[in-house]
Amino acid sequence: MLRILVLLIIGIGVGVLLRGRSCIKATKWSIQATVCLLLFVFGVSIGSNRDLIDNLYNFGWQAMVIACLGVAGSIVAAWVAQRLFLKKGGKL
Repeated sequence: MLRILVLLIIGIGVGVLLRGRSCIKATKWSIQATVCLLLFVFGVSIGSNRDLIDNLYNFGWQAMVIACLGVAGSIVAAWVAQRLFLKKGGKL
C-alpha cells in the first residue's frame, strides 16, 4: 500500500512539473487504453477462476444490489449538493 501511495505522489509531482506540455496531452488517450487493458485482464482473471464462475449467481445478485445502492446514493448526494451549493441561477 505504501508503494502505491509513493508512486501516486511521484506521479502528481511529475504531472505538476510537466503541466501544459504536449506530452501531457497524450495522457488522455493512454489513460483510456490503460483502463481498457486493466478491465480486459480483470475479466480474464475472473473467467479463469472456476470457483467464482460456479458461484456467479450468488455473487451476482449481491454485486447488483451494491451497485444499485451505490448509484442511488450518488444521485441523492448530487441532489443534496446541488440544493446546498448552487444558487437559483445555477452557478456557484
